This record gives sequence, structure tokens and C-alpha cells, in this order.
Amino acid sequence: MDYDIAIQYELCLGCHSCELACAVAHSDSKNLRGAIGETSPAARIFVEAAPPYKLPMTCRHCKDAPCVDACSSGAMRSDGSGLVSNAAGTCVGCWMCVMVCPYGVVRPDYRLKQAVKCNRECMGCAAIPACVQACPTGALTFVSGENWTKERRVGYIKGFRTTQI
Repeated sequence: MDYDIAIQYELCLGCHSCELACAVAHSDSKNLRGAIGETSPAARIFVEAAPPYKLPMTCRHCKDAPCVDACSSGAMRSDGSGLVSNAAGTCVGCWMCVMVCPYGVVRPDYRLKQAVKCNRECMGCAAIPACVQACPTGALTFVSGENWTKERRVGYIKGFRTTQI
């Protein structure tokens, strides 16, 4: 997995557009009007607030994922490309993955009796996750780690001010 969802919390408005887009992308109808009538289209990204900050949080697809290690049924697995996913038919709903996730982004779906998390099965035509496409401020970006760090360095330099002594 060369690309990841990078988060710039200082740009987040807390508008929940990413949550809505995620829920619609994972709904049966794949459109807002249809998703409203469905039982539970569930977002896999969460916008949490601890004033004055707002932070969109989603699965970080950890290299040594605690959820994979804790899964007793083997449903939670890393696919080799770096994505961590949950095999719905295999999940027994023990919620061990929910308990060990350090980010709190694996959630139980009691209706389906399975764990739900970001699985990146929401890529649009541009191969960009629905949450990233929906973000009005660019707080979420889908970028390679190398490009992300370079962009942050350049951003820092642009904001740097020299002072005279």
C-alpha cells in the first residue's frame, strides 16, 4: 500500500461530509437518497471533537495490526499490500478487534454481528476514497508517504519567517 489517507486536523471543519460520503459509498444503493432509507449504511470514518480541535479518524492499516493479532476467527487480516480488512463471512462478532484498536476506529455492527472498519472498498472512478473526495477543505488527502512528508516540509518552509536581529 503506497498510498494512505493523510489528515491535516487544522483544516477540518467538523462538517462530517467524509462520514456521509463513506456511509453512502458502503450503502447498497450507493446514492444519498437510497442510503437514507436503508437499515444501516455505516461510515467507517469518524469525526471526533475535543475543542478546539476536530479530527477525522479512520483505520491506519497498521503494519503490525493489533486487530489482526487479536482476531480469534482469522477474519481480520492484512492482505499483503498493507490493507487490513475483515472477512465478513468469517467474523464471529467477538469484538476483540474493537477492544484492541489503538485508534478506536473498528466498530461493532450488532445487526450484522461483525466488526466494521475502513476497507478502502469505496474508491471512486479517480481511485480516491469517498471520504477524501468529499472533504471540502482538503483536510483529508490520499497521498504516498514520501509525497506527504515532502509537502509538509515545503509547507513549513513557506510558513517560516526570518527575523532580523
